Amino acid sequence: MSFLNTLRQWDEAVTCVDREDLSEALRIFLSIDEPNSKISFDIGCLHLLNRDLDAAEKAFDCSIRKDEHLAVAFFQRGITFYKRERYEESLSDFQHAFRTLRGNQLIDYKALGLRYKLYACEVLHNMALAEAQLGNWEKAQENLVKALDYKTEAKLNIIDRALQSTLKQKLFKPVEFPSKMLFKPNKHYVAELEKKDYLGKAKVVASVVPQDQFSGFAPLQPQVKDGPTRPKEPEVLRALEGEPHTVLFEFVPETSDELAVVPGNIVFVLQKGDDNWASVVFNERRGLVPYNYLERLEISLASKQNGGIPKSPTREPPARPERKQGVARGNSSGDTQLQDAQSTDNSCIIKVRFTFNFAVSVPSGSPYAMLIEKISKKLNLPSTAITLSVTSETTAQSVINANTEMESVWSCASGRRITLWCHTKEQTDGKPQTEIHLVALHSYESSNPEDLNFHQGDTITFLSRVNQDWWEGHCNGNTGIFPASFVEEVPVNDQ
Repeated sequence: MSFLNTLRQWDEAVTCVDREDLSEALRIFLSIDEPNSKISFDIGCLHLLNRDLDAAEKAFDCSIRKDEHLAVAFFQRGITFYKRERYEESLSDFQHAFRTLRGNQLIDYKALGLRYKLYACEVLHNMALAEAQLGNWEKAQENLVKALDYKTEAKLNIIDRALQSTLKQKLFKPVEFPSKMLFKPNKHYVAELEKKDYLGKAKVVASVVPQDQFSGFAPLQPQVKDGPTRPKEPEVLRALEGEPHTVLFEFVPETSDELAVVPGNIVFVLQKGDDNWASVVFNERRGLVPYNYLERLEISLASKQNGGIPKSPTREPPARPERKQGVARGNSSGDTQLQDAQSTDNSCIIKVRFTFNFAVSVPSGSPYAMLIEKISKKLNLPSTAITLSVTSETTAQSVINANTEMESVWSCASGRRITLWCHTKEQTDGKPQTEIHLVALHSYESSNPEDLNFHQGDTITFLSRVNQDWWEGHCNGNTGIFPASFVEEVPVNDQ
């Protein structure tokens, strides 16, 4: 079957799911001769909805065979094994999904056509449940304690509730994937499937101008009696998706789903939520921007002739609106649950800016010793080699240490969130350690933007240790992470 036929059937099946015709969608999916890993995943999800666990397991097997790095497929097969009470196999799949996350807090599959985020804390939650079903309550508690490092406010304290259940040796419900949420084909490819008529249909007309004997195919511009010539409005921006707005203030994102913009940028608003956040498109990228940072842009010929877009104002930007996370807009019961969860959770999210950014969670008002212990454990470095500061520059006023009054630090938190800067200095016998260089034993190529690509024999500057299997380094002007087994350290004499 050709790629175009596969794409067409894939799009038809997803459309059937959107209109709740699941049986027809499954029939179309099963008629595809050579399904790829995403289509096999979709088939498995539909089998799960039909409670056909044998067929679901086979479909997820096929998806994993064709893409062994698809963490969400391991997660779904783990759910399938759990429902079949095959807890050891379920635990193994959840562990594999967690390893595929490679220490990240989540994987966002939006770029691959699936509007879903797989959170590391949810994977650890299900690992703990499988351990509990096997009677390993201590291991279950260890997994949930580990999940606290990956927990986000959007998870509504499911980790805390599960931990309380394990302390009483009581089972809890697994976190399940919404099975009606499927991988969808690339919309740009689907748009190319439609047949386009570039010439249009010919139409015979007669002229409306008196004493004009013209009769034939329609001219490019219709003739209007005594009509003034009038230039057309520009159609370029009108044809784009969304409503055009101009950016009034600079916006710096704090999460991966927010979008960085500066004054004067033109964005296209796709949807405005009740929480004053707008989903926009800018430079072919989608993200969230506060709507009160934008101003609707009226595009007309007059504005184009008078110099185009007006200059942005110089007043201070408005306050950042609160985000509604983890609940659907307009769901009052969900809003109540979120407020209750936040009121009982006294933790503060610390966003740490390092050579790579990461986050840790500590109780608000914690002493310096607890904070530095969390960060040093995350970086796998001694606390003496770490310097924290409340600004990007390490000055006597900004540095945080054991003598700092932590009340002044926690007072800078906004919405139980605070950003700190981290600087490290490896030391040996009180002297700075020399720069570590590595040589690539094998070539490494990856499509992930956070990875570092290099060729066999390249020299890599070591920056930090992400975990036992992954390091961060710098090579050929790029910075990223790479497998530690692909390199070896250059001896000091050779350096």
